[in-house]
Amino acid sequence: MMQKYFGTDGVRGRVGEMPMTVDWVLKLGWAIGHVLTLNTRPSMRTKVLIGKDTRVSGYLFESALQAGLTAAGVDCLLLGPMPTPAIAYLTRVLRASAGIVISASHNLYYDNGIKIFSSEGTKISDEMELTIEETLAKPIITVKSEFLGKAQRMQEMNGRYIEFCKSTFPQSQNLIGLKLVVDCANGATYRVAPYIFSELGAEVCEMGVKPNGLNINEKCGSTNPDALALRVLQEKADVGIALDGDGDRIIMVDHLGEIVDGDEMLFIIAKWYADTNRLKGGVVGTLMSNLGLEEALKKEGIAFYRAPVGDRHVTEMLHKKEWNLGGEPSGHILCLDINTAVDGIISALRVLGISQSTGKTIAELKQGMKKYPQVLMNVSITDPLYIMNNLMIKSTLIKIETALEGKGRVLLRPSGTEPVIRIMAEGEDKYLLQTLVGELAEIIQTIEKN
Repeated sequence: MMQKYFGTDGVRGRVGEMPMTVDWVLKLGWAIGHVLTLNTRPSMRTKVLIGKDTRVSGYLFESALQAGLTAAGVDCLLLGPMPTPAIAYLTRVLRASAGIVISASHNLYYDNGIKIFSSEGTKISDEMELTIEETLAKPIITVKSEFLGKAQRMQEMNGRYIEFCKSTFPQSQNLIGLKLVVDCANGATYRVAPYIFSELGAEVCEMGVKPNGLNINEKCGSTNPDALALRVLQEKADVGIALDGDGDRIIMVDHLGEIVDGDEMLFIIAKWYADTNRLKGGVVGTLMSNLGLEEALKKEGIAFYRAPVGDRHVTEMLHKKEWNLGGEPSGHILCLDINTAVDGIISALRVLGISQSTGKTIAELKQGMKKYPQVLMNVSITDPLYIMNNLMIKSTLIKIETALEGKGRVLLRPSGTEPVIRIMAEGEDKYLLQTLVGELAEIIQTIEKN
């Protein structure tokens, strides 16, 4: 069976439209709670953490989730605006049954979503998602009044996450003398990220730290790093750090103003892990990982495996192989020797620590990897499965592969978070790639209209 509502990163959609409606999210809360209570010993209370990013609809869905969960007999700890990886960490250390994050990650304010973490601080499994979806088909049954859940708003949880992040940075090192520009995307990290870097000694220039509920990810953050690159040059800063709205992904900028993506950061960390005997096995990337990363790791004698797109799939593959490092070009980096979930702040600290310990700038550290040009395009569609199985599309993909003459690749996949087909072409000739992707997009649009 395939999930109806859960995509590559939980549930996501436009606020007020299915599935992100108040009544549906309330029932989702009940379904989650019902499933959790079935797996909890009768003598124990089921406890769930709820965090959110800064978008205005977070208030709405926080209340809806709370109502559904308490109706199922689950106690709720409301943490307010907090990074997604902080919820993953706190779910584990507070021994909660689950952690829920209300966030649409890098999307704009008019979208929202629900991410669920297990008691181990990892994204829940496909099997758990299917069980929740099956429960959604049942009518809500409220437990007896004496068994209803309670809700409590927790204070000072930011402090615990801040100390955890700082503890991942080597005690023998600090950031004194470094000037950082930190863009928090007007999202969940707007309080904690600048504080963490400044506590470690850096001079911090803040960006995207004035959320108003509507400006999250708007022309800022990891999906829009150009403004950060310009600011790094203006401030003559050493490094720029761009987080996304919920703080689980990161894009960096070196002192030259050049953008450093997830693949390049993954290479920097992997090489250092291998050089210092920290690497277990190899590295897990995704179908979207740059071919240059694969080739660079091969030169270093490091094994590389591609998982389906999504940090959850990267995590699952790392556990399956018993490896400890993986990530995506979008900036999801997972260091399982540090945390159970992808974490933008901790990834930045890891790269900064490597720079400090090697005495090399980030610009120098990434030199061992040569990126192949990639052309990315999103095409709006209503029926992704029809497009993916269309014979004309399949024959066009074969023609593109032939045109690349074995010196590149093309990938077509439905988005797990938006109603679009994503096209990615990679090779040596960027102009050829642009032409081929444009032709494929036109064919998809023609089929969609007909």
